[in-house]
Formats: sequence, C-alpha cells, structure tokens
Amino acid sequence: MGVPLLHVDAFTAVPFAGNAAAVCVLAAAADERWMQRVASELNLGATAFVTPDATAGFRLRWFSPTVELALCGHGTLATAHVLWERKAAAKEATLEFQTKSGPLRARRRGAWIELDFPLEPEAPAEPPPDLVRALGVTPKYVGRNRLDYLVEVDDEATLRRTRPDFARLRVVPTRGVIVTSAAADPDYDFVSRFFAPAVGIDEDAVTGSAHCCLAGFWRARLGRDGLRGYQASARGGVVQTEVDGDRVRLGGQAVTVLRGELATPPASAV
Repeated sequence: MGVPLLHVDAFTAVPFAGNAAAVCVLAAAADERWMQRVASELNLGATAFVTPDATAGFRLRWFSPTVELALCGHGTLATAHVLWERKAAAKEATLEFQTKSGPLRARRRGAWIELDFPLEPEAPAEPPPDLVRALGVTPKYVGRNRLDYLVEVDDEATLRRTRPDFARLRVVPTRGVIVTSAAADPDYDFVSRFFAPAVGIDEDAVTGSAHCCLAGFWRARLGRDGLRGYQASARGGVVQTEVDGDRVRLGGQAVTVLRGELATPPASAV
C-alpha cells in the first residue's frame, strides 16, 4: 500500500492560489535522504513529512527541493489541514508538532487555522553589497534575524516592481530575503515578498515563517498586536498575525487540490 500524499494550497481559501505544499503522511520516521529526494521530485516550495510522536502529538519536518527547512509556516498549515481532513485528530483538538524550531501548535478558528509559532524578531543590520545590488532597490531599512534579511522599501509600488537578480542573491549568506512596505490597500496593514534562491526557491508564494518576523516589525511601527498582511507574489495570499509575548499567532486558510499516494516506499530512518 502506498504512502498518503496530498497537495494543499495554503494561506488561501480557493484552489491554485496561496502557497502549494505537499504533505506526506508517514507511519514512522523515514530516512532524511529519502525525504529530500521526494521533495526534490515534487519540486514544491515545501514538502512536509508528518509522523505520530510517541510522547506528544506529531513529529514534523519540512524540505524544500534542495534543503531541509528550519521553519515553515505554509507546510505546517497544510499539514494541520490534512490531519483534520483525514480525521487523524478531532476538529476541536489543538495539534502539537515537534519540530526543529521547537513545539508548534495549530487549532481551528471557524474556517481559519491558527498557528502558534515563535516570534523571529529582527535587528538593524548592515546589508552586504550583493544584497542591495541583487534587489535593485534603495532600502528604507535593513534588519536581520536568525533566518533572513528584512528590507523595507518606500511603498507598495516599489515592492511590486522589484525584479531581483537571483544569481547574485543566491550568494548572500542567508536563508532568504523579506521585502516589505506599508500596504496601499486599506484591507491590509502591510505587504511583502520573499526571495530564497539559496534554498531552491527564487520567490516563495506565501511565507508563514517570514510573518514571524513581519508581525513584530509592523507591530512596532503601527502600534497594534493584530495585523493583516498580504504577500504580493503572483499567486498571492493573506496571513493574519497577532503578537503574544515571544510567540506569534498566524492565521490562514487551506484547500486540498490533489489526493494520492506515493508508490515508492519510504526508506527507514537510520
């Protein structure tokens, strides 16, 4: 019997928008080289591998087409959606995931899913020359956290016009680069884009982990805990954020677009 494999669009309520993730439901831990090969084969921004955890909830790992990811919002959102859809957990249950970034939680809020993630604050940083040249913009502010650089630009029009030099951006020593500005549309508080060629993703469609940084950044500027962000990629997606101490709640929706099974059996963990 094959391994359940689902294709989910996360941070959207309609198919073919938001950020696509694959969710592979495993009975036991698999070899990480096998997981990386599966993720490379599927070639999505993230492939999530979820297994039952003997002590608490589930164990969750995420892989891009080229590397394992330390933190992944849309892969977690997609996984929670799949577990509830497959009735692996009661709809009213809070899901707990053991991950490389510590315990993460998910719960349902009506039609939305709320993720409990670590806040990833940035601090002012001197940008490396290749970063500014690769983006082709004049930064209003540059910061950095443990994962990414954050670059604020003057306005949404500048953000949407940005056409990075991905070959140059690939050599910048960082997972990715968040570009952000205040939103022109009053329905949103801020907009962003996320570029991560170093991990095999030139532009990510909707990046939950980037909002772990954006939530605190815009809270400090706008003076509100609860905010609504729009990631202005070609597919686009909405992320609601609410800072709570050193944690952030990320709100999003998800929709399954394909259900199938992986015919190749998993290699056991070594």
